[in-house]
Amino acid sequence: MPTRTSGPLRVTVIADSDTRWKWGALVARRIDPGARLDARLLRGRATPTPRQLAELGIPADTMVERTAAEILAETSADTCDVVVVSCVGGTCQALLHGFHRAWAGRARRPVVVTGYVGVVYEKLTDGLLLRAGADVVLANSADDARRFREVYEGVGHRTGSIVETALPFLGGDRYEPDETRPFTVTFAVQPSVPDSRKDRLHLLRRAVAHARLHPRREVLVKLRSKPGEHTTHIEEQPYQKLVADLDPPDNLRLVYGNMADVLDRTDLLVTVSSTAALESLHRGISTAVLTDLGIRESLGNHHFLGSGCYASWDELDDGHLPRASAEWTSTHGVEGAAPYAALRGRVAALLDEEALPPLEPYYTLRTAPGYLPGVLARHGLDPTGEPIAGFAPREAGPVRSAVRDFVRNSARSAYRQGVQRVAPAIRRWGQL
Repeated sequence: MPTRTSGPLRVTVIADSDTRWKWGALVARRIDPGARLDARLLRGRATPTPRQLAELGIPADTMVERTAAEILAETSADTCDVVVVSCVGGTCQALLHGFHRAWAGRARRPVVVTGYVGVVYEKLTDGLLLRAGADVVLANSADDARRFREVYEGVGHRTGSIVETALPFLGGDRYEPDETRPFTVTFAVQPSVPDSRKDRLHLLRRAVAHARLHPRREVLVKLRSKPGEHTTHIEEQPYQKLVADLDPPDNLRLVYGNMADVLDRTDLLVTVSSTAALESLHRGISTAVLTDLGIRESLGNHHFLGSGCYASWDELDDGHLPRASAEWTSTHGVEGAAPYAALRGRVAALLDEEALPPLEPYYTLRTAPGYLPGVLARHGLDPTGEPIAGFAPREAGPVRSAVRDFVRNSARSAYRQGVQRVAPAIRRWGQL
């Protein structure tokens, strides 16, 4: 693999939520399975909790919580070879500017990699331009790569940074029916889609009704987080609270745990637009993208146009099992072997360069003087990328404080305590 250092590749992953840590860490492993992995969890409302970290079960050599300014002060050519920025667009932009300033004048600097955690169904242009300037911008499919190039070409930004790959967490055994257990329907919920209480109650009521209609089936409602926890998005109406008044039958349960483990026992995956659908399709599991609330950009289910996966709860009640289009799965990065050779080759080539040019974000004080300063200020940076003295990110109360105390220890300790003690309990399908 890369030859910049005599030992294993050193990769720092900067993540601002549990799902982004999962994506960033797995991208690092795709680049180099033997890399030294240092986690920097960005302090904020979505900083992962101990339970979330344990559930993911991805170890790191070090894991600490930091502000953006602290990350900029610590991350240099002397501490790592590659930086994977696994954050929302605004944070990516702020870190790109911060690194540009921090590494000014250095002959050698880390290679910067970024991308998207899942389906890109909204803010395509906004999100891509906030990531523009990284050495590598990952596209999760051939379709994404095409769209990304169109955006960068449209504004005159270089397209050479775009590298086609696939979602790094796609994997698992291909689906095989198992007659020794009940037929299992898994409804994979999302923290932000749909967002209204009315729409969420509709979906829950239909899941409950499906369980009653098919008493021999097991219906699992797969939850992302517990009340009080945050993922990439804030959940205003937790399903755990909404289901309490619906008197669900015994064959319906709420479950947590790793999505891959849940899919191991799933015969039909049902969702509005979760990336769990891509994991399910990759494994050949029948996958239903719900149309009950319409096919709308705001729901993200328009991404599945042409997939053959659309279905309503009424159709599922009648026994319909959607079958995905092979052409669609091929072009959307969920069929066949994932193309990670291009990613490894691109990173290796950059690492072999005698010197890398300075990072060049698309947005500058010249191109976006009314936009960029606000993006930087939200992350404690002035318009030049210099940390603002005395800036403190907004804390989120005792939960965040507990997380901060936890992640200041090494990841080895966190992983040992979380994965060996907490995760087994989480993975037992306890009924709430």
